Amino acid sequence: MDNSNNTYSSGSTLELKKKLYNKSAYLNTINTQFNELLPTPTPTPVEEVTTIDEFFQIYENLFYEIPKEGSVNSHEFLVKQSTEYIGSQGISNEIQALLDEITSLRQENLTLQQNIIDLIADDNNNTTE
Repeated sequence: MDNSNNTYSSGSTLELKKKLYNKSAYLNTINTQFNELLPTPTPTPVEEVTTIDEFFQIYENLFYEIPKEGSVNSHEFLVKQSTEYIGSQGISNEIQALLDEITSLRQENLTLQQNIIDLIADDNNNTTE
């Protein structure tokens, strides 16, 4: 090793020291990777996927906390969204069948009431004669 002093025109002395390594010692001692200059990688967040069973368990736990009505985040919203997804035809057919039954029962009720009125009127006519 050669340690020498260099003199500059300013008159100050600068001492330089040079350390020499053989090739195997150099590779084992000096880090030749530039990883220190790279930004530290931020860990990518892992998105947890909720299973259908977990979803319905959460839904059951939150059922009474969910507002009944509202344009979002409500039971009304869930019903509208689900109805749009599955289609309302099945529900409409069921509702129509019930409405038809109600109409039929109302007609039958009117007929029975008219029969009662007719019987009472006939009975009144027979007792007055």
